[in-house]
Amino acid sequence: MSQPARILLALIAGLLLGIVCAAAAAPGLLAGAIAIAEPVGGIWLDALRMTIVPLVVSLLVTGIAATAEAARAGRLAVRALLLFLAVLWTSSILAALLVPWFVSLWPLPAIGSDALRTALGGSAMPAGQVPGIAAFLRGIVPANPFAAAASDAMLPLIFFTTVFGFAVTRIAAGPRAQLVAVFAAIRDAMLVVIGWVLWVGPLGVFALAFVVGARAGTGAVGALIHYILVVSSVGAVIWLLAYPLARFAGGIPLFAFARAVAPSQAVAVSTQSSLASLPTMLAGAERLGVPASAAGVVLPLAVALFRATGPAMNLGVALYVAHWFGISLGPSQIAAGIAAGAITTMGSVSLPGQVSFIASIAPIALAMGVPIEPLGILVAVEMMPDIVRTVGNVTMDIAVTTVAARGLDEGGNAERVTDGVAP
Repeated sequence: MSQPARILLALIAGLLLGIVCAAAAAPGLLAGAIAIAEPVGGIWLDALRMTIVPLVVSLLVTGIAATAEAARAGRLAVRALLLFLAVLWTSSILAALLVPWFVSLWPLPAIGSDALRTALGGSAMPAGQVPGIAAFLRGIVPANPFAAAASDAMLPLIFFTTVFGFAVTRIAAGPRAQLVAVFAAIRDAMLVVIGWVLWVGPLGVFALAFVVGARAGTGAVGALIHYILVVSSVGAVIWLLAYPLARFAGGIPLFAFARAVAPSQAVAVSTQSSLASLPTMLAGAERLGVPASAAGVVLPLAVALFRATGPAMNLGVALYVAHWFGISLGPSQIAAGIAAGAITTMGSVSLPGQVSFIASIAPIALAMGVPIEPLGILVAVEMMPDIVRTVGNVTMDIAVTTVAARGLDEGGNAERVTDGVAP
């Protein structure tokens, strides 16, 4: 059984057992069971949380280094990178608009929201503070980046790491390679630690789910289904935007594009991996008349650096948690989330969602003042939104490739102009 399936089954078993015990067990016995399960789940969540700062810093530095190295490959790579950045920031901004609209269009019943908030310890979690614009701008630049890391001040830490990452790209090649190698080793070590933590994930998720089920009852199930649908809908919007992008910016007819990307989408659904979908993406780009020299540059770059649905769905999770806990987010907090979502995605890893879930979303939530404790439960249902993430990423990868390659001939020269597909 795969690890995501084990974690999902642990979630279901924990919720069901918690609901049954709440209905049948004596209050004293139930309180004792919760007193045992709660610290077990908390320890597991803290184990995931301890990897956030070193993983985010190392991913950003290595991601910026990889981006700078790709930019040196030529004009096509630079064009692709600029398109990546434009799509990522658009994705993040759209999440800030779509999530409030979706939850107002289809609100979560108050009883389910209240029950889940209580079950997750919402009464003990302070509401996010809304700083003024001046305080927000002043707080972006950290006077002490180590203090920012120690206090989970993620936006200042992300700002410093981004500046540091670009500075690394400007030093001599030898020291630059050595420094990037150090951060790459830290990244890989943190991923190993996350793998260990996720190996015992079923136990941690079971404990957390038992507490939620015992305190929230069946309302927790409805809340999780509501969460999956809202966050997946945000990702689906980004996925669907790939079609008009390919049509109007890439010059590809809609039906031809849909037919060419279908095999890659099928692989993405079955593997939940953009990397595994790369061969079919290259074949699909060839069917669309994209020169092999261009697709061979843009698509590997996209798989390594580009997650179109990442900013939207990651920020969407943080916004949804804020909605759960009744946290009113001000413009500065929304801006912090948009920036954190767009920037951190460039350093994300091409791994299944359960591995990168906490590391991708916790920095955004912390930058906005949103509690991250619910992520320990939400990671268990990430298998379903992750399908939308991967299919959306694969579809957008091919769409961006058609845009980047438009006007190029088979040799990669700026002569090809097309409004159709290859014969």
